[in-house]
Order: sequence, then C-alpha cells, then structure tokens
Amino acid sequence: MSELANKTCVPCKGGIPPLKGKELEGYLKQVPGWKAINEHHITKTFPFPDFKEALAFVNRVGEVAEKEGHHPAINFTWGKAEITTWTHKIDGLTESDFILAAKIDRL
Repeated sequence: MSELANKTCVPCKGGIPPLKGKELEGYLKQVPGWKAINEHHITKTFPFPDFKEALAFVNRVGEVAEKEGHHPAINFTWGKAEITTWTHKIDGLTESDFILAAKIDRL
C-alpha cells in the first residue's frame, strides 16, 4: 500500500509548477493502475458487477474527496466508474492528486 494514502491533500494556491517527467513517474509508480494523460491528469477505471456497486463506490469516492477538499471528475455507468484528477489551480498534477488516488485505491 502506498504511503501516500496516509498523507492529507494540501490546497494548492497556485504559483507552483505541475509535476512532470521523472518526478511525475515516481509518483505514478506509487499508485498502480493509474495512468497519466499528457502529464496533465491521472485516470483509472474501476470495474464493478453492476450499477448499484459502481454507485456505492462513487459515493465513497465523494466522501473521501469532500474530506480531502480535492475533487476528481467522476464518470460512471453500469459496471464501471472512471476517476480522473488534476489540480485545477495549476492546470496539472500535484502530490495531492496522487494522495487522492491512493486513498481511492484503499476503498
């Protein structure tokens, strides 16, 4: 389990560069199954046997997002939920995106 899941998301005030290159890859290795898209956001699809379980998962993700103050894009349908996250203030990735991903993986 990633140690990232034990950290807390930190609100971004902007003015910092987004994660790129080797630094981004280092974080990505800590959250298996998540994929970086154009070094801008990370995404992962979670499979479920039906709509009800996908919805329950989405609701748990929402609870974590509210607690952390870091809110992903969520797309779900019968049998799957896709979570996508990035830090809007810098229009890219920060450690908080990976913290949220690790916490979601614990669900």
